Amino acid sequence: QVQLVESGGGLVQPGGSLRLSCAASGFDFNSYPMSWYRQAPGKERDLVASISSNGNNGAYADSVTGRFTISRHSGRNTVYLQMNNLKPEDTAVYYCNVWKGRDYWGQGTQVTVSA
Repeated sequence: QVQLVESGGGLVQPGGSLRLSCAASGFDFNSYPMSWYRQAPGKERDLVASISSNGNNGAYADSVTGRFTISRHSGRNTVYLQMNNLKPEDTAVYYCNVWKGRDYWGQGTQVTVSA
């Protein structure tokens, strides 16, 4: 079965950096685009970044363009989200996602940006 496990969240000061990881299993990782979403308290879950199945193309929400980078490692079945110059408004639970007939989600990892 599809399984997505996120890690790497935590508390960071404004301007700091974090790298999130998502370990994927149960499907042919190299055949599917992958995405990161986030959900702040009281808000909807929003798309942050997506990456093509071969890793050659990434797309970003306007709010994170130039600060976040999505990447993937085919041998490790892992997708990453490098987050730089973090802002308080980036505070949210971050979720890994794959669509394989339906949406699959990980359990999420909390990112808190605060002084």
